[in-house]
Amino acid sequence: MSPIVKDISLPDLKNGLADGSILLVDCREANEWADARIPGATFNPLSAFDVAALPKPGPGQKVVIHCRSGRRSVTALDMAQQGGRSDIDTHFGGGMLAWQAAGEPTDRG
Repeated sequence: MSPIVKDISLPDLKNGLADGSILLVDCREANEWADARIPGATFNPLSAFDVAALPKPGPGQKVVIHCRSGRRSVTALDMAQQGGRSDIDTHFGGGMLAWQAAGEPTDRG
């Protein structure tokens, strides 16, 4: 069975991060995370993806997964859904490439 995959736009992601309604999970690897990351994201690398470590959204919150370009985040969505997290169905398909191309700020280290 294919995972349920919804995309979120850059403006909607930015708004959700700003107002706290989005809990962003970065599933890239440690070297990528250390190089640059979206402020406010949590780290759960695909190579050691832990469904139990995914955040539990509160009322009005949604978990969104992202990676570099959108491929690994779909795999992570599938793993989350197979692991019982039917509430996790959205990714930022453009990933870090789109975030950085738009000139958005990143954290490092």
